[in-house]
Amino acid sequence: MPDQKIRYIGAALQALLIGTLTYYGVKWIMEAFDPTRKSRLAAQKQAEKLLKKIGVEGVKLSEYELAIAADLVDPLSLPVEWTQIGGLQDTIQEVKETVILPIRQRDIFEGSQLLAPPKGVLIYGPPGCGKTMIAKATAKEAGCRFLNLQVSSLTDKWYGESQKLAAAVFSLAIKLQPCIIFIDEIDSFLRARDKTDHEATAMMKAQFMSLWDGLLTDRDCQVIIMGATNRPQDVDKAILRRMPASFHVGLPNEKQREEILRIILGHENVDDEVFLNLNELASITNGFSGSDLREVCRVAAMSCVRDYLKDRRDESGDNGSETLVQTMLRPINMNDLNKSALQYSSSVALKTQI
Repeated sequence: MPDQKIRYIGAALQALLIGTLTYYGVKWIMEAFDPTRKSRLAAQKQAEKLLKKIGVEGVKLSEYELAIAADLVDPLSLPVEWTQIGGLQDTIQEVKETVILPIRQRDIFEGSQLLAPPKGVLIYGPPGCGKTMIAKATAKEAGCRFLNLQVSSLTDKWYGESQKLAAAVFSLAIKLQPCIIFIDEIDSFLRARDKTDHEATAMMKAQFMSLWDGLLTDRDCQVIIMGATNRPQDVDKAILRRMPASFHVGLPNEKQREEILRIILGHENVDDEVFLNLNELASITNGFSGSDLREVCRVAAMSCVRDYLKDRRDESGDNGSETLVQTMLRPINMNDLNKSALQYSSSVALKTQI
């Protein structure tokens, strides 16, 4: 009888050993032939560097949290300030009062459920009007960790991995709070659900919303999800319900366009007449967004470069010598800007039709 027990124990240990070796063997083979393994390891190393840079030490992160942490951005390194955003003073003031103030001065808002910062913020409006700039400037002024979440970070070919990555987004943000989770073009990720959605995508969206509800029930949690879109009608209604604070960033009017142009040209070499006649340029750029106005100024500046290169060719003559012309680029004048604006108006009209 004792011999039989020993045989049973030996067989059990042998089966356990074989099973363990088989498990780790299969796991090693899967990792060796996984095409995403190198990219995941690179993302983890990048995340560790970012965490050290922003001063996060002593926080233990899981493998999935490290994968998401690769999307972290140091708020102090964001090259955006409120002074660089023109024509949106009213919207900026609302963002400061609704989002930034409750984070920076928590003592004022303690004890009130109504004055707690919103857990969801939606910034919507036409493309190129400064939605992303507002999100970055908000994170910088509020002193929050900024997680610029990429949808590709949540996708994985293995079943169930996307749900784990979605859960890691929230667990990481809670460990790093105060934190802003920014999702640009949120309509592409959290669009209206449909019966034709893939099972994995539907499950990931459902878990994302479930975890989001957990933030809503925790008053002390300083995690804000901020989304930007130019197609708010495509965002799922359940998502819109979770984003009570919404800010519309529309096309700038004439006065706002003049202010934007003044900011863009403020550090450039321009004729004195330009700042005296910016209202004329603002009046002929009706329907232009902030990015359109920047492109107009860029094309106008290139006119100065073309003239400079033409002068160099004229000075060098036909002998092909490379004698440098000891002149600087001429200042940008109103003729350059007006000509650029007229050329670019066709592109603006095309965007409007689309």
